[in-house]
Amino acid sequence: MNGAEAILQCLKSEGVEVVFGYPGGQVIPLYDALHKVDIRHVLVRNEQGAAFMAGGYARATGKVGVAFATSGPGATNLVTGIADAHMDSIPVVFITGQVPHPMIGRDSFQEADVTGITLPIVKHSYLVQTVEELPWVLHEAFHIARSGRPGPVLVDVPKDIQVAKLTVPLEVASERLRGPSSGLDIDSAQLDAAAEVINASAQPTLYVGGGSLNAAAELRAFAEKTGIPVTWTLMGKGAFPEDHPLSVGMLGMHGAAYANYAITRCDTMIVLGARFDDRVTGKLATFNPEARVVHIDIDAAELGKNRIPTAPVQGDVAAALRALTVRCEPRDRSAWAKRVTDWKESFPLVAHKAMDTGEIRPQHLLDKLTQATAGRAIVATDVGQHQMWTAQFYHPAEPRLFLTSGGLGTMGFGLPAAIGAWFACPEKEVWLVTGDGSIQMNIQELAVAVIEKVPLRIMLINNGYLGMVRQWQELFFERNYSETWLHTVPNGSEVISPDFCRLMEAYGGQARRVTADADVEAAIDWAREVDGPVLLEFVVHEEENVWPMVPAGGDTGKPILEPEGGE
Repeated sequence: MNGAEAILQCLKSEGVEVVFGYPGGQVIPLYDALHKVDIRHVLVRNEQGAAFMAGGYARATGKVGVAFATSGPGATNLVTGIADAHMDSIPVVFITGQVPHPMIGRDSFQEADVTGITLPIVKHSYLVQTVEELPWVLHEAFHIARSGRPGPVLVDVPKDIQVAKLTVPLEVASERLRGPSSGLDIDSAQLDAAAEVINASAQPTLYVGGGSLNAAAELRAFAEKTGIPVTWTLMGKGAFPEDHPLSVGMLGMHGAAYANYAITRCDTMIVLGARFDDRVTGKLATFNPEARVVHIDIDAAELGKNRIPTAPVQGDVAAALRALTVRCEPRDRSAWAKRVTDWKESFPLVAHKAMDTGEIRPQHLLDKLTQATAGRAIVATDVGQHQMWTAQFYHPAEPRLFLTSGGLGTMGFGLPAAIGAWFACPEKEVWLVTGDGSIQMNIQELAVAVIEKVPLRIMLINNGYLGMVRQWQELFFERNYSETWLHTVPNGSEVISPDFCRLMEAYGGQARRVTADADVEAAIDWAREVDGPVLLEFVVHEEENVWPMVPAGGDTGKPILEPEGGE
């Protein structure tokens, strides 16, 4: 077989069922060989869409996603999606074409040093030098992407390698010594020290990050045995049941006030697979500096990076929790639990009903979505106010049902990520919650949803603004709404804005525009019955804000609460 055929056989041996990509000059051999393997290829409309679809596939399953792109602009169009996967620790293997070896370094047509460009945002990268090394490179790439702290891996394959003949059997070429796949053993002394700190704590709080999504059962068992309340980051949402008595809510800039009080007033933080991100901590120096910290993370680089832990534990969160559940004793923490409960009752998150005018409140939309789906749908979001409302009011019933761009905060993520998630889990209901700004970043991928008959439901919250930036301009820049209004008024005439319903229909999907709160439930019910992609455009109040809010660099323990009346 040639190099292109070897690539596809290696993907097949790794269990790959679907790849997302876009052909071009330097990957024609790869696409020429596609018909020889039982792997589904999804033709995107921009390579960035391929990156996010592969990421959505990986987020929904925990498996490695795969994206193809050609050299030059094809490869550079992947960069934002690679950075997004890097920031959120998502396992994706990106396979790019490259100009033939003799042409590298000559400023050849569509040449770009993609391994150099992406060096800071990948877990590892390869520029393949010979066809003989191609099989083991690919198997190693998958191993690296999925093991330890997951992340993106780039494999750049010159065109001459793709057409060269492999002279040894594929199994022989794939052999190469590599590290264990089971993860490192956890130091028992670290576990003993962590248990000692936890057992001594009177009012501890769990702080759960994205590294805990594979540890839901272990987390619940540990929390229930110890009686410790559970908070989570944006990326940790879904790791713990939100209707559980020990559930406290999301932390951080737009987290529940009671969750921020629970973490900033506890005596011990138990941090699981989280990295003390600035959107959680605010000003790090004021983030409960007196609390003892037990920090569990599989990545040693995170232990002490932003906060020096009292008891660091390097290892897999699930394995660490199993060991700690044995070591930690039940303790009467009822006084602390009552204090947390009092905060929840005094500072609740409210899913606002209709305004006096009958206008739709976005919080109400997400509350209704939870009710309609029982929290069992996969919900992907874009980035902005709608993302935070979804994080506050959509309550997933299990892990990997809430997909969002956390670390990079990438507008345009949601639509392709939702499509990728459906290819991963076609038996599940899939929704996209997006805004009128975000959806236009990668709106061309609607074509994929229609052509592939993806039963995607889109909840488009249209407030006419780049809402999150507008909110900051309102609160901190004296309402100077500079370049955040998305409508236009040419020559002083009527307001013009995109007709999203007609756009959806032009692609071949179905759509409905909803302007009154009284019509929300019926619209959601209708969308759930449509066969194929459907868009619901909900027109909401232009100056609706996300509350609570901790200003950037502010004190997480002192969130700005919603003004009376919800203004």
